[in-house]
Amino acid sequence: MKLISWNVNGIRACLKKGFMEYFEAQDADIFCLQETKCSAGQVELDLKGYHQYWNYAVKKGYSGTAIFTKKEPISVSYGLGIEEHDQEGRVITLEFEDFYMVTVYTPNSKNELERLDYRMIWEDEFRSYLAKLNEAKPVVVCGDMNVAHEEIDLKNPKTNRRNAGFTDEERTKFTELLKAGFTDSFRYLYPDRLHAYSWWSYRANARKNNTGWRIDYFVVSNDWKEQIQEAEIHAEQEGSDHCPVALYLK
Repeated sequence: MKLISWNVNGIRACLKKGFMEYFEAQDADIFCLQETKCSAGQVELDLKGYHQYWNYAVKKGYSGTAIFTKKEPISVSYGLGIEEHDQEGRVITLEFEDFYMVTVYTPNSKNELERLDYRMIWEDEFRSYLAKLNEAKPVVVCGDMNVAHEEIDLKNPKTNRRNAGFTDEERTKFTELLKAGFTDSFRYLYPDRLHAYSWWSYRANARKNNTGWRIDYFVVSNDWKEQIQEAEIHAEQEGSDHCPVALYLK
């Protein structure tokens, strides 16, 4: 089974930058998007053979997620079931016979860490939500989780120590998620791989110089970590400030 996740930083813009060519070439079983930045009716994708599920933010042109799947799920849910957290279109869950598929666009803590306190609350609620799913059947979670977990996961850890995405608080929450019964698929296969990034700032030729961060993940229930066959970062694929990441499960 081949799964793809991509923060497209605006699907309408990404469609003009080769999205469909990449989508068709990958022929994934499940393809997840984050930061779609669109409202209902603004984008109509002709994806033959796929069921489409979109979660739109209340605020126009902001956040949003989508999942395209070849196999129709048993059930679909949007958000965490908590109204204060479900206004921004950040979570979609598909239930299949053997597992749950969750895509997430984790809130950014923002400049000056103005949203860090909210992020901490959100993290606890999201982890609790995943743990509950995990009691029923294995879970595969993917998306832009807006944190570089360890120093190996970004080019300049020392100078970014108190910046959004690399605070001790955010990194600790990711550690807590893993301790709750989950595995970071890429680091499971490649614990020591350097310079493996999925996001680059648009400033200072960051992408050209590979001055990046790994903040896009596939995280799977520990029960399924033996199913992990391959994890890839498609850094050559442009169209967004993030690149797609892929997971192959046996």
